[in-house]
Amino acid sequence: MPREIVLGNGHMLVNFDAGLNMRDLYFPYIGWENHIGGNRNSTGVWVEGKFSWIDEKSWLRHIGYLDETLVSSCSAFNEGMGVKLTINDAVHFRHDLFLKKVRVTNLGNSAREIRIFFTHDFCIDGTEVGDTAAYDPALKAIYHYKRNRYFLTNGQVGEDGIYQYAVGTKRFGGAEGTWRDAEDGRLEGNPIAQGSVDSTISFRLYLEPEASQDLYYWIAVGRSYNEVREGNNYVLKNTPAKLLRKITDYWRTWVNKTEREFADLPQRVVDLYKKSLLIVRTQVDSGGAIIAANDSDILKWARDHYSYMWPRDGALVAHALDKAGYPEVTTSFYRFCRKVLTEEGYLLHKYNPDGSLGSSWHPWYNQGKAQLPIQEDETALVLISLWHYYVWYKDFEFIDTLYKPLIRKAAEFMVDYREPATGLPKESYDLWEERRGVFTFTASAVYGGLMAAANFAKLFGDFYLSDKYEQAAEEMRGAILKHLYSPELGRFLRGVYVSPDGTLKPDLTLESSLFGVFAFGVLPADDPRVVQTMRAIQDGLWVKTEIGGIARYTNDYYFQKSHDVETVPGNPWFICTLWLAQWYIAIAKSEKELNVAKTILDWVADHSLESGVLPEQLHPYTGEPLSVAPLTWSHSTLILAVLDYLDKYREINKYSFPEVHNKIIICE
Repeated sequence: MPREIVLGNGHMLVNFDAGLNMRDLYFPYIGWENHIGGNRNSTGVWVEGKFSWIDEKSWLRHIGYLDETLVSSCSAFNEGMGVKLTINDAVHFRHDLFLKKVRVTNLGNSAREIRIFFTHDFCIDGTEVGDTAAYDPALKAIYHYKRNRYFLTNGQVGEDGIYQYAVGTKRFGGAEGTWRDAEDGRLEGNPIAQGSVDSTISFRLYLEPEASQDLYYWIAVGRSYNEVREGNNYVLKNTPAKLLRKITDYWRTWVNKTEREFADLPQRVVDLYKKSLLIVRTQVDSGGAIIAANDSDILKWARDHYSYMWPRDGALVAHALDKAGYPEVTTSFYRFCRKVLTEEGYLLHKYNPDGSLGSSWHPWYNQGKAQLPIQEDETALVLISLWHYYVWYKDFEFIDTLYKPLIRKAAEFMVDYREPATGLPKESYDLWEERRGVFTFTASAVYGGLMAAANFAKLFGDFYLSDKYEQAAEEMRGAILKHLYSPELGRFLRGVYVSPDGTLKPDLTLESSLFGVFAFGVLPADDPRVVQTMRAIQDGLWVKTEIGGIARYTNDYYFQKSHDVETVPGNPWFICTLWLAQWYIAIAKSEKELNVAKTILDWVADHSLESGVLPEQLHPYTGEPLSVAPLTWSHSTLILAVLDYLDKYREINKYSFPEVHNKIIICE
């Protein structure tokens, strides 16, 4: 199931599915380690001898966020039981604390006792081996631990704490788990268990007809018993109600720190823009890694996940955050790239959040030859984003720390990693990580990366280097126009493959990423060759069902749902659809022309999940999310498209409404 609610603070991330089950808890890195691993951590209700989990069909659920916050706003209503729950979830912005408020309402016509249950199916450090769960009589709380990972669960209703608890064995020796113990409304009180264990706690409320009462529940996370005890005491001292108000205020201030006029955009697009900023923030680790996605459900298909830092995704997300006014978030990403760049000057496929090398399917040796297992666009995109960072923020001293160890090393690699005969980059993997060759997107990114490096070299007075990088970029541009554009097709090729004798075999597949030709500055957006290419993408890759949207490329196999390629060239991707919007924005010369892009932004809002989460792709017939959700790249592309729209709206109307970056007014 997609993750409808994501909450985090840079070193702790919590995800919920559409059934309001907690499915992932990452700590101490965003994306690693996952201490739930997709298991179902649920909420149950008992009243008048009846029991139900709130993810069951008898419950009507609403899922969302409080406006402009990383605080959930959810509800669950069960007509048969006469109970309504109104739920707010949050992760503290500074402390490693998860907090939940549940307003329980008795919709029955008599006074009733209602019991609320919370289950804890932890797999600490990603495995069920060697965990311990225990009741602590001093704290009157349950805690789970293994080595240096501790999770303490507690709560209160008024002055009352946990009503009952159970600790036991799960998925071993015939035991299902303590959640089964809850279904009769009573917990047996076993105080400790080890191995493959879980726990359940309950709270008791007495409510008159139509009356409501608030229940608070929390999880303190830490590296030792003392840390989680201190976290528990912090909640009790400050009260969970006050902490939730502080968290709400914090995120509303954060997302509105850059005051912005949103022109004629619909409010729901504006809301999605702000929600996207917040969701992207949850996916950025405090150490700098920008994680692609943290939906562990993908494990069912691939036995691997998206919880890695791809330099490609990271650079494009950082670009969006920088443009939106959040350089304090992205500087650690650029430092991360400096740290992991190889001595030869290239970035590898993907990385774990701690900077270690991630899993990969790109070989170092193929068909009897050694090769670099890289996507060269990943190296280039970091320099492109970094140059934009400097243009907007002029942080020369920060750039100085990156110039020699990152910028120059990467530029020298890109200059050298070219085919002498063509001037194109040597072969690497495409941005989708599926095929090896020389691709238009990659070559365009290398052109943009070399131009960025030339600009940086000028800043530091290295005019020999700036000339060298600029010349290499111009040679790259010429090679793109000569070898990667097809006059016969009237558009750019996806790429070419180099035969053993050096001849180039063209790849004629229609590909959405050809947008990179104008996005990275090879040609202007209104150049006839770009116009013909983008028109071909719109005509050939638009999904011709009620869902719509742009596919990655013709006959895309990834999560393929239809072989009717004429109607469904591939599943619609938010990223690819938004690229089309960015092109329409770039060529617009009137509000009427700009409205085409606004229609696409509306399409994105129409097809987001109920909570506003954007997945990677959609089912072409049902519109249900496919692959992971949220995908950080989807949200960052929406952010960029909105900001591009606002820039063009000002240009068309010759209107300089102010934008405030950190309270410094900039009028264009």
